[in-house]
Amino acid sequence: MSLTISAHTERFATAPQIALEDMAAIAAQGFRTVVNNRPDGEGGPEQPSSAAMAQAAQAAGLDYHYVPVISGQITPEQVASFAAIVAASQGPVLAFCRSGARSTTIWHMGR
Repeated sequence: MSLTISAHTERFATAPQIALEDMAAIAAQGFRTVVNNRPDGEGGPEQPSSAAMAQAAQAAGLDYHYVPVISGQITPEQVASFAAIVAASQGPVLAFCRSGARSTTIWHMGR
């Protein structure tokens, strides 16, 4: 996997945009849940859609959640939803966005 994962705790990590084919490697690293914080279409047509990411995650045996956030415009509702997903996860959670920064920010906001 050519992806940089930043571990924040034993149960939570962030990454920049992942590819569909990364899901199996993410599962092999022990993650149980993936949270996509990147709005569909933000990166143009080459960015995989949330629906495609959900399908790839499911095929790899991962739980998948979509909580799209815009940098600088994160709402209290998004923070609450994200925090609930992380808290309810059965295993380590990997959240991603374009660079990993928004995923890290929303996680910090929900702590």
